[in-house]
Amino acid sequence: MSTKPEHTVTEPEEPDKVSAVVDGDSLDAADRVAPTWTESVAAALSRPLGGPLGRHAQVGRQWFWTPLRVLLLLAMITLAAAWLFKAPCLQTYDTAQGTQLDWRANRQYTAMCYSDIIPRFGMGDLAPDGVFPYKTPWTQSPGAAPQEQHYMEYPVVTGVFQWLNAKITDGWSTLSEMGLLPSAMITVLYFNVTAFWLTAAWLVTVWAVMGLAGRRVWDTALVALSPLVFVHAFTNFDTLAAAFAVGGLLAWSRRRPWLAGALIGIGGAAKLYPLFFLGPLLILCLRSGRMRAGGRAAAGAAAAWLVVNLPILLLYPVGWGEFYRLNASRAADPDSLYNALAYFTGWAGFDGPLAPGQTPAVLNAVSLGLFALACVVIGWLAMAAPVRPRLVQLCFLVVAVFLLTNKVWSPQYSLWLVPLAVLAVPRWRWLLSWMIVDAAVWAPRMYYYLGTGNKGLPEGWFLGAVLIRDLMVVALCALVVHEILNPAADRVRRALAPVGSHGQVVADDPSGGFLDGAPDRVTLPWPRGAAERITNWTRTLTGPGDSRAQRG
Repeated sequence: MSTKPEHTVTEPEEPDKVSAVVDGDSLDAADRVAPTWTESVAAALSRPLGGPLGRHAQVGRQWFWTPLRVLLLLAMITLAAAWLFKAPCLQTYDTAQGTQLDWRANRQYTAMCYSDIIPRFGMGDLAPDGVFPYKTPWTQSPGAAPQEQHYMEYPVVTGVFQWLNAKITDGWSTLSEMGLLPSAMITVLYFNVTAFWLTAAWLVTVWAVMGLAGRRVWDTALVALSPLVFVHAFTNFDTLAAAFAVGGLLAWSRRRPWLAGALIGIGGAAKLYPLFFLGPLLILCLRSGRMRAGGRAAAGAAAAWLVVNLPILLLYPVGWGEFYRLNASRAADPDSLYNALAYFTGWAGFDGPLAPGQTPAVLNAVSLGLFALACVVIGWLAMAAPVRPRLVQLCFLVVAVFLLTNKVWSPQYSLWLVPLAVLAVPRWRWLLSWMIVDAAVWAPRMYYYLGTGNKGLPEGWFLGAVLIRDLMVVALCALVVHEILNPAADRVRRALAPVGSHGQVVADDPSGGFLDGAPDRVTLPWPRGAAERITNWTRTLTGPGDSRAQRG
């Protein structure tokens, strides 16, 4: 039980002062940072529940409601709400042909409950008996011309995950027909089976983020309660890749490079983005002289990716390559910067009008080139920063610039950024603002897909929301760069150790594993004045700085 504090503390105090006022038998400031002491948003949100943590609160005495259990409960509440958000698209009605999903009058858009999971079960590589993804082709519109054969369009882990859920659904349906289990339309069953495993995957993500958060355990509440989880946990299958990705970072932080690499490799076989972590990891290992550990992680990732992919590649090469073919042949998606630029300027795009099936070769090259250039800049930043950046800071920057420069930003991709952003820049006001804006883009997206003929939104309204979302992500990137160049402003490092006598931060990286506390071996110089110019530029985006945070 906490007592009312003598006054509200909205900024961190000096570490020796904080530990002096905490109950001596409880966890002190060396063990856990209370967000209601350091974050004004958390302090404001706590008022209906009794206000900020009291100065004499006995932290760490509760035997059951540990931080992990509280965070998992918060995540379960959010995930339950996320299921209810999609529930209108699971309603059915009876017809002469049997029970059908009630997507009449574009319910999936007007109720904003659309999920890729629901129509996926009806595809020819999941529902029929005897099919297997990557092996069995199917025709989207039988009898129509032209006939186009399709294969599973997801990477191997995600594709097999869908197939296994379909088999579980078939088994459930069989048992329900025998009266042993509750019955429902098979597509609804498939969604619920898939949602169960996606829920488990996000709970693993929450657990892993807490393990990476160090003393700032309660920052994990932003992962558990994120508005993006509420909107997109069940939009697609991305929580699966997130669990492997963050699990790999956790294994690295515990100095288990082979396991870290294996988890990252499996995550990369679910969605591509976890493989991007290897770049920052190897760059930081080069700077710190820890290339042996970095090489093991990279080798583990390559081995795990090959073990998962090689059987499908050898047995069904055409089906295995479908994911890569589709991504190469896709034009700029409606939510990409390229499409927004074309819409607002009247530009015809890099390739001009495309014929059906034509690959946008120039767009692909430009997108890849911009991402590669951004990665070079991030690598230079990692090698030249005054203090070695934290691993998650660089991972966030790489994934963020990939989304910004890519020709596709599907709405659920924003889930990739949630755990990375919370670990990289744990500033509640910034993060909640971005998450709310990003989640809110779902509404204009659904009403844009509804079409103006059905009283939907014009494309410009949707693209305006997309640009606001992108600007928020750019601002977060600028804030991360600012903290890399000014490590005294980094709240994670401030929480780990006091500032030295000359203002330098003497703490390092709680999730760095082999990198944590390692001396620099290889660094690169900045061009004269470059660091100051970049710092001034980031301040124009992020504000005048956090002088109060730098004091404590």
